[in-house]
Amino acid sequence: MRTVRTIVLACGLFGGFVACSTGDAVIGEAAPERPGESFVSEDAAVAAPESELRSYCASNQCPPGHTTCPSSDFLCDVDLRTDLNNCGECGNMCPRPGIGSSSYACVEGRCVLNCMATQELDCDGLPDNGCETKPLSNDNCGYCGNKCPTDKPCIDRGIYDYACGCKPGELNCGGFFLPCIDPSYDDANCGACGNACPPQGDGTVEVPPNAYFGCFEGECGTVKCGGLFGNCDADLTGNGCETPLTSEDNCGACGNKCPDGMKCRLDSFMKPQCMCPEGQTLCEGGCFGDLCFGSCHDLTSDRMNCGACGSRCSVDVTNADEACVYGRCDWSCRAGWGDCNGNRDDGCETNISSDPKNCGGCGIVCDGIAGQACVDGRCMVEPCDELQDAGGPPR
Repeated sequence: MRTVRTIVLACGLFGGFVACSTGDAVIGEAAPERPGESFVSEDAAVAAPESELRSYCASNQCPPGHTTCPSSDFLCDVDLRTDLNNCGECGNMCPRPGIGSSSYACVEGRCVLNCMATQELDCDGLPDNGCETKPLSNDNCGYCGNKCPTDKPCIDRGIYDYACGCKPGELNCGGFFLPCIDPSYDDANCGACGNACPPQGDGTVEVPPNAYFGCFEGECGTVKCGGLFGNCDADLTGNGCETPLTSEDNCGACGNKCPDGMKCRLDSFMKPQCMCPEGQTLCEGGCFGDLCFGSCHDLTSDRMNCGACGSRCSVDVTNADEACVYGRCDWSCRAGWGDCNGNRDDGCETNISSDPKNCGGCGIVCDGIAGQACVDGRCMVEPCDELQDAGGPPR
């Protein structure tokens, strides 16, 4: 039997600095060594030379990018790389957004103009006039430099989809919303813009129930189902579109039966859907005759329907974000902030990113006697020999 020894590297705080040392520790007796087996290597039994050990002291030196400005509340609490009020240097404030969608960000110590591409563009590169160009223009359609030909002007195809002209096979009929239409099946523009199909047809054929004459392959005169009805028995000329598509047996389409427990409701796009999937609750939106509306929500996390349909969270807490947590309205502190006084009335009042008395968390105290800085939620330390060479406090 033999005793196994290991080398232990121990560190501790002594008089304001961190000291590290090595030593041997007996951890017990090992089982008899078998040929070819070794639990401790020869290298592990060699202690590190004392010259290789370093001591770390509390530091009041700001790390790269950080500094203390006249407006600072704490040591090193300004990040010159990202601070809008001190971008690149103390007091260099980035412009605040004016009229329009432009805004500024401090990126690596430079004020950078940001434009909301769906509304405005910065095509001249001059920050003084902001985002000066509209994306709905023939010279800059959707993005700077995208010039449209004269026969295909810049249009919004729908929801900020800026492009030169319509897609192949579509026509630009000048509508305010969705100007591009498919003339093959558009009842108001059948085969050409403005060519509306008469819903009663040419008057020679009686219109089937719940149906009308519409556009098919660019020509009028095809019987179509109207509204929320379907031709589920394939007898279009006889009884027309006889089946409502708003029932649990035919929800949105013939034969689309909702699973047990689900109801057929109209969504916000007037489309019948089976509601709701597992984990969500149907919130009724009212009925008009046989047509009922609704929407599905997770009552455990939906801020607009927290715990019950229509129960809205309206928490206004300083430096905190509201949330629906397991069906109850609550709030949580934003990154870099903490509720250290336990008073929910003033929200998250403590800057745990820079406060040396609450560094990284409430009650975590840096060395105040040494003037130790708190940066990004960590108490600063440096090798003691480097601090002495720089004239720092060797404590």
